[in-house]
Amino acid sequence: MQLEQSSQATEATWSGTVPSAVDGRVLGLVAVTAGLAASINVPYGGLPMAAAAFALLTGCGVALHLLGERKLRRLTDDLVERWDAAGGQIEDVTRSSTGMRTEWRVHTPDGEIVIGGIALVPIARLSVEWQGIGDTIDASEAEANIDRLAESLYREIFEIGSATQQA
Repeated sequence: MQLEQSSQATEATWSGTVPSAVDGRVLGLVAVTAGLAASINVPYGGLPMAAAAFALLTGCGVALHLLGERKLRRLTDDLVERWDAAGGQIEDVTRSSTGMRTEWRVHTPDGEIVIGGIALVPIARLSVEWQGIGDTIDASEAEANIDRLAESLYREIFEIGSATQQA
C-alpha cells in the first residue's frame, strides 16, 4: 500500500519585510567606549563631568548605531525587493550576526545570500556574500547606486549562479 502525498508543495515565500537588527553587541561596544572616554574626564572635571560625557557619548553612539542599522536594513530591503520584482525566488529573509557584523540571510532555492556589515553610520559598509564569494562597498555609495548594484548582483546570483548550478 502506498501513501498518497499531497501534490501541493508548501513553499515559504518572502513576506516583504526585513527584520530589525538592533545589535546588543554594538550597543555594548558603544557603552564601553563611552565609559573609557568619559573616565578621562574624572581628574579634570570630576564625576559630574564624567557622567555628562558618558551620557553624551553613549547617546551619540546609540544614535549612530540606529542610523547605521536603518541604512543597512533599508539597503537589504531595497536589494531583496528589486530581486523579487525581477523574478528572483526569495523564500525568506532572517536576521543573524557574526562577530561585530549585523547580517541578514536571504534564503533562496539556490542557497543563502548574506547581506550585512557594521551598523555604525560613519563606517557603515554593505557586504554581500553568496557561495563563499563576497564583495564590500561603502553603504552611502551602495545607496546612491542601488539600481545598478541590484541589477549586477541579480545577474551574478540568480542568472549566472543558477545556470552554473544546473550545469
